[in-house]
Amino acid sequence: MSLTTLTDKVVVITGAGSGIGRALAIRSARAGALLALSDRDADGLAETVGLAERAGATTVRHDVVDVSDRAAVATWAAGVVEELGRVNLVINNAGVSATGDFTDLTYDDMDWIVGINFWGVVHGSKEFLPHLIASGDGALVNISSLFGLVSVPGQSAYNATKYAVRGLTEAIRGEMLVAGHPVTVTCVHPGGVRTGISRHGRKAAGLDAARIDKLFDTKLARMSPDRAAEIILDGALAGKPRVLVGLDAHVIHQLGRILGARYQDVVARWTARMPLR
Repeated sequence: MSLTTLTDKVVVITGAGSGIGRALAIRSARAGALLALSDRDADGLAETVGLAERAGATTVRHDVVDVSDRAAVATWAAGVVEELGRVNLVINNAGVSATGDFTDLTYDDMDWIVGINFWGVVHGSKEFLPHLIASGDGALVNISSLFGLVSVPGQSAYNATKYAVRGLTEAIRGEMLVAGHPVTVTCVHPGGVRTGISRHGRKAAGLDAARIDKLFDTKLARMSPDRAAEIILDGALAGKPRVLVGLDAHVIHQLGRILGARYQDVVARWTARMPLR
């Protein structure tokens, strides 16, 4: 069986305290799901819980969890299954950004973003996948990025983690197919979505953080989180292996396919026209 409805299904969402994660929680609540939400931000998570309950959720388990903490994710997963009895859909959504040239980023910056963006997805997938298999109609959704399909100067750390999420997710999907497990696996590649990921991200020394955030908010982030959540959930319920979110994701993905490695030259020229220092 495959997951075709969210009604009375247990939906697990990381990074639910804001942005796409919050929108996913609200849409899942409207569809009749039982929710298990997590975020590092206790206040943001509490606000999401209230919004989900107003959207019709009857069950909202919520835990403050740092997804980079393996033991914390394991404890959370065990608690979710103990309380709710099953897991049908897991969306590993939590993510952060680190902007800056590779030579300017610190090892601490790299450890931080890899811990959340990559290890967070590994932890969520590893701890919940056995329960998705046991459910009989499981779905695993991992959020990569448009930058998991093409690379951009100044985003080396972010690119690295999002490519890693793509590789991990596509391999897991293959394993589910080989084993015949009743779990669909979807890798999501959003383009610019109006979230706080830039404002809350790290910037290398010497960069103009305010200019970077303004560029993202006014020029790049075109889609609402609610619309992104709708596309993601539709793709998950359809069992799609890959979901592109936004016109920019579709256009730039096609550009990369058409130009091959030469897309890097085009992107470099475009990026050079946006001084960020």
